[in-house]
Order: sequence, then structure tokens, then C-alpha cells
Amino acid sequence: MIDPRPRLARVIASFFLLVCVVILPGWGCRHWPDPNRAARLDHSTLLIVLDGLRPDYVTAELMPNLHALGQRGVIGRNHHSVFPTVTRVNAASMVTGSYPARHGLMGNSVYFPEISADTKFSTGNAAHLQRIEAATGGRLLTAPSLGEILQKEGRKFLAVSSGSSGSAFLLNHKITGAGIINPELVLPSSLQPRVTELLGPVPPEASPNTSLNRWAVDAYLRFGLDQVQPQVTLMWLSDPDHTQHEHGVGAPLTLQAIRLVDAELGRIIATLAAKGLQDKVNVFVTSDHGFSTHTGKMNLQSLLKAEVDSGNVFIVEGAIYVKEHDAARIRDIVRRLQVTDWVGAVFTRPTRAGQSEGSIPGTLSFDLVHWMHPRSADILVSANWTDAPNEHGYKGASAQKGESAGHGTSSPFDIHNTLIAAGPDIKTGVVSDVPSGNVDLAPTLLFLNGIPPTNGMNGRVLSELLRVGQSPAAVEVETRTYQTQSRTDDGEYQLELSMSLVKGTDYLNFTKVKRKSGRD
Repeated sequence: MIDPRPRLARVIASFFLLVCVVILPGWGCRHWPDPNRAARLDHSTLLIVLDGLRPDYVTAELMPNLHALGQRGVIGRNHHSVFPTVTRVNAASMVTGSYPARHGLMGNSVYFPEISADTKFSTGNAAHLQRIEAATGGRLLTAPSLGEILQKEGRKFLAVSSGSSGSAFLLNHKITGAGIINPELVLPSSLQPRVTELLGPVPPEASPNTSLNRWAVDAYLRFGLDQVQPQVTLMWLSDPDHTQHEHGVGAPLTLQAIRLVDAELGRIIATLAAKGLQDKVNVFVTSDHGFSTHTGKMNLQSLLKAEVDSGNVFIVEGAIYVKEHDAARIRDIVRRLQVTDWVGAVFTRPTRAGQSEGSIPGTLSFDLVHWMHPRSADILVSANWTDAPNEHGYKGASAQKGESAGHGTSSPFDIHNTLIAAGPDIKTGVVSDVPSGNVDLAPTLLFLNGIPPTNGMNGRVLSELLRVGQSPAAVEVETRTYQTQSRTDDGEYQLELSMSLVKGTDYLNFTKVKRKSGRD
């Protein structure tokens, strides 16, 4: 019997376009191209996330397989992580096509006072996320995700991951399609015997995390390709992030981890060729964020110790929650942040929607970085950064503390990440400098399946990378700069934000802070 759902999807797509173009042309249909132009229902897509892969790692010497993929396909040289530039925020943005203001996952750790007034939950733990999902009536994410949308249109979605159980759960938290395969989490649980039979025992974690990455690749090759044949697979490999946090940007062991994960990509490409699928599978390779060397100065808990100890302030990463939203206390905290050298950009709630400046002088608005949500804190802080090179010659340092290197800031070294793609629906031999972002991945994958993205998505279809789309050179790009400043006891705090806009989608490029003393 012929499945009528793909035909129905095309009818729905055509109706959607009719509404956008003819009936409601001014209602913001966000420049969606016609998905029927790209839809090839005999094609599938594999999106590979190499956690923490900086674009400058992609060289012919260090990553020959990924470099070659870019040479025969497309390279997006101006790709953007979502701020805060942490793993689980970007996982949520990749599968919802939305910024945190819409999907509601505000950080790697999150605060839900309705669950616990004095607990922050690590989103790296799937059990924590399942608890939040239950406590919020199924609203862990407040935007529909890729797996849900694909399933409604009769498509299968598979998530495989060697990362944390939490990041794996976020990729397909409604457990749609073919489910989730992760060393700590196989859902639905009925898949566990089959996964164990195909993949064997889960190997131990290590640095580099080679065995677990290989296990996740096998999950796609043996379970995905050979058994369920999903239309979309999202594969998350934990290196170089796993190794890089401890050993540093450009360190010898980090480079070894990168070579090994590139070898896994080579194995995927070779397997697709051996199965005659190289002209049937679109392969996208991206990262969730960039990476910076840590200088170890930032310590919000110490700076605000009195407020934390009194119970008037609760800090979750760079998010500061103030009891009862006390305006005077918020102003006092912001003043201290602005005179502290390791503090970079400071964001607060706007006094009115869409405002670029925050409610406190010298701050920028949550709206400007798409962080305004009922779950938002009162203040959002990014560590300061410089372009100083580290001992291995890699530029980009931030004032964060803890491990040797990391991410999370509004530095261009954390925001700028990797995008390379090749396949039957992708242009060949193209380098694009058009701004793009992780928020664009879900709309693009839906488009390739003949499904119009929901009008609630912030991201856009990356049509300039697709065979059916216009040339990157023809895409209009606008750059905007926002500035604010305030007087401090030491002089002046100046904050600048750079943003790019393409077809209704905006991308944060970086923020920059200057402090001028009263003697300047």
C-alpha cells in the first residue's frame, strides 16, 4: 500500500505557501522558499555535530576527510553558535530552529524554582530533563522540535550520540521516529536488546573519546542505515570538546582527538560509498560552539558572596536570579559587574519589548540576544575575552575559570563555529560568507524533506547552500552595531554588540567591552 503522507505533506506545503504569498503577505512568512523544489523523498540527511570543533581546525593536514568534504561541497565560513554558546542551548536550538527566547532552555544548567528554590539542574543529565519535562506538563522545550515535526509528516528521525545523556535526550526528547541511541540512554527502552546485539557492550569513556565516538558512528551505520533507514539522523560526537576542555585549545592530545574523529567521518563517507548511497545522503557537519583558552579570573559566586549567602541571589552559570526581582539590588549588582575587569557583556530585561538597551544603564537587552523568556534570570553575564594566542598559537582567551579551555561567552572565538556540507541536494565547490547559524539547521532539514518550517522558527532555510537556491553572492546581508555605556565609580563602562541579518534572521557576531578610567 502506498503511504499517502508524503503527498499530503506536499499539499500542506503548497497551501502554506499560498497563504504566505497571496493571503497574508505581510504576516512575516520569513522568506521560506518552496520546499517542493528541494524535496527528494528518496534522499536522506545526516547531520553530524563535532562538539567544540573550531573552524580553524579544519585543515587538509589535521582533518583530511572533512576538508575534502568541504572542497567537493560547500563551506559556510560565517557560521554562528547560539548564545549562551554552550552545548545544550545549541542542541535545543538545532532541533527547534529557535533561540532560547522560544525554546526555553536557557543554559547548560537551569533553574526551575517551581521544582526547587535552591537547586540548579544540570542539563547534561537526562534524568534531570525528564524530571523537568514531567513537572512542566511536557514543556521542557517550549517550541516544537525536529523529531515531532518529521513524525507528523510520516518521516523517521534518529538521534545517536556519544555525548552526555542530557544532550542526547534534547535531540529527540519526545522520543519520536527511530528514537535515541546513547551509551547511557536508549529510548524507547524496547530498543535496548537490539542495540546491544548490534553494537555490543558500551566501551569506557576516555580522552580522546575514540571508542565511544566509534560506538555512536556504528549506531548510525548498523542500526540507522541497515535497519530503520531514517530520513534524518542527528549524530553527536563528543570530541574534540571532551578532550579539549581538559587539555586545551590546540594541545597535542586535542589535535589527536580531532584526527581520530575525522577518521570516523572518513569511515562514514566510505561506508556510504560502498553501499552506493553517496548520491542519496546529504551530509552536514557542524559544531555546537567554538572554543577559547581560559584565564581563570571569573567568579560570580565570590563577587556576590553576601547576596548568595543571604539567599537574595541565585547564580546559575552566567545567569543571576534576584529575589523578587528587586530593582535596587539588580542595579547595585550591575554596577559591581561593570567595574570588574573579568566581566564582559551584561544583559538585563528591556523596559519594553524589542528595545535594544536593557533596563539598567550600560546594559543591553535580553531581546537583542533572544534570551527573554519566563525562565530568564534578571541579569545575564558573559566573561570578558581577548584575541590573545595561547601556548600552541591558537587565538582566543576568555576570563572563565575551571578547566584549561571552554566556551559559553559572546566572544567571536566561542560564537564562530563550523559548517560544511556535501550531497545530492548541496551545491558543489562553493564557499559562502553569508552569515548562518545553528538555528538554521532545523528549517533546512525540514525543507529538504519537503516540509515548510513552522512560522515560529527563528532560523531560515540555508538556500544559498542548496542546488535549488540562489548564489551566496546574491544574498543581501546587513550588519548592525548596538552600543551603550554608563558612568561608573572608576570612569565609564562601554558595551558594543555586532549583529548580522539575513532574510529576517539575525546572528550575534560578538560583544566587546571597554572600560575608561576617570583619568583617561
